[in-house]
Parts: sequence; structure tokens; C-alpha cells
Amino acid sequence: MRLSRWVLLWLLIIGVLVAIEIGVVTGRLDPIGSFLIFLIGLMVVSVLSIIGAVFVGMFVSHRILSTKGFTPFEQEMLRMRQEVRELSDRLGEIATRLAPGNRNKPP
Repeated sequence: MRLSRWVLLWLLIIGVLVAIEIGVVTGRLDPIGSFLIFLIGLMVVSVLSIIGAVFVGMFVSHRILSTKGFTPFEQEMLRMRQEVRELSDRLGEIATRLAPGNRNKPP
């Protein structure tokens, strides 16, 4: 399997972050004392979080705006909504027929 340059760059960035984390946990690196290491880690995490947020936003907006139609669950919910609306209309008609002023109309 051949790895592309982007995959190697990604692995390098993750490797550096893991090395920094291991150094901080074992006590070999002091992130407060070594301000440069702290800034590099902060910048890398910030860039990766922004990229991740963009990809999540793209996925959600694509899912919302896609023309695939509704899922079976959503179709069933729409059918149930229509049935509830029809039952509500019928109940309203019955209520108007049974109102005290409407004794002439048949039920």
C-alpha cells in the first residue's frame, strides 16, 4: 500500500503531538517552561479543530440539502402528521355540530 504525501504529513503531525503529550505526561517536557512547544501544540490543535469543524459543517449541510428524499422513518412521521391533522379537522367538525346553538344540524 502506497501512502500519499498528505497521509504522511498527517501521520507526522499526529506523531509530533503524541510525542509532546508523552513528554508532558512523563515529565520530560514542561509545557509552561517551554513556551515554544506549548505554542506549537496549541496552533496545531487549533488548526485541526477548525478543519474538523469545517468538514462536519460540510457533511451536515450536504445531508440537509441533498435531494435524496426522505428516509422511511421520516415518511412514516409525515404520514402520521397528516393523519393527526385529518383527525383534528374531523374532531373540529363534530365539535361545531354538537355546539349548543347548532341543534338543527344532524350529527
